[in-house]
Amino acid sequence: MMLLKLIARKKIKTILAIVFVLCLFLFTFIIDTHDFVKRARVLTGHIVLDNITCYGDSSTNGSIDTFSIYGKKTMNKTVSSKNIFFFQTNCFGSEGVVLKPRQLCAIESAALMNPNMSIYLLILSHSKFSNNTEDNVKMLLTNYNNIFIKRIYTNDYFKNTPLEDWWKSGVFYESYWPKSHMSDVLRFLTLWKVGGIYLDLDIVVKSSLENLTDFVGAEDAIDANAAVFGLGHTEIGRHVANMCIEDLRKNFRGDNWGNNGPGVITRVLQKLCSTKNVADMTTSKCQGFTVYPPSDFFPIPWKKWKLYFDAKEKNKTMDKIKNSRTIHLWNLHSKSERINVGDQVPYGIIANKYCPMTYNNCGKVF
Repeated sequence: MMLLKLIARKKIKTILAIVFVLCLFLFTFIIDTHDFVKRARVLTGHIVLDNITCYGDSSTNGSIDTFSIYGKKTMNKTVSSKNIFFFQTNCFGSEGVVLKPRQLCAIESAALMNPNMSIYLLILSHSKFSNNTEDNVKMLLTNYNNIFIKRIYTNDYFKNTPLEDWWKSGVFYESYWPKSHMSDVLRFLTLWKVGGIYLDLDIVVKSSLENLTDFVGAEDAIDANAAVFGLGHTEIGRHVANMCIEDLRKNFRGDNWGNNGPGVITRVLQKLCSTKNVADMTTSKCQGFTVYPPSDFFPIPWKKWKLYFDAKEKNKTMDKIKNSRTIHLWNLHSKSERINVGDQVPYGIIANKYCPMTYNNCGKVF
């Protein structure tokens, strides 16, 4: 009997020791909340750790000129807000900055269809262009005098703006998707600074956007989509720009992918237009701001993105997109979908027409 009691006591002690060690491990693991969050994201597969080292770079003489609204060559066009902005928020190393053909297609289409506007690609990486990208970029810069590629230094870019203290707080670095969220932040901040139109790099422009100002495209009856929107130097444009910056500053969430892009513009318009239904956001109700229906900028919804790559449904798809101002390729879903140059699929047909130099000089695969 005594032997059984001794064995039971040893088991209890062993169990208590194991529990103590586990508690100590857990305590050590979560003592630093910030570190715990980062580890939890990795362990649960919520994010892939991104290289964002270039976000903290100080201003130095780099291979790509710094973006400035006071540049002699572009000052007049810039301050008039006749600008279209794209962003590349990846950080690149020794391999150099890589721009894929589909990204270059977006830039070329904007330049081709808007010859009187300045088309900017703003880059955060300090690297030079990779050899292949450099050749393609030179080709576009040679043939389009309205394309400008500039670099942004984030620490400088946020200075003297309503987001300066927010940026210094470091809350941005808690983002699960820092590259995507940096693009969100920069598009609102840039249009707040200089005005113009922002476009995602998976957009193909099919018509002139020159006469558009103070607008956004609706994705559906519920959400506006920050993949395409413009803010000018008008009274309503400045008002919406300020509202977007304030919403972003107050409501930034690193754990919600869409909260800081489409979420911002949707919340702002719900307040501005006094309705939560995007379909009810008329220009008069929105104080002069225009919300275009999905058919204008997003003629194919994201759930049907494969139609852009479907030769069998080509005629129906081409008919559906024929009057749209842009098409949106929903890159999150379509980026791995292969197109051979010459394939008679809607995306290939559109690319051949609206970004011909890129499409016909990208090799065998677009």
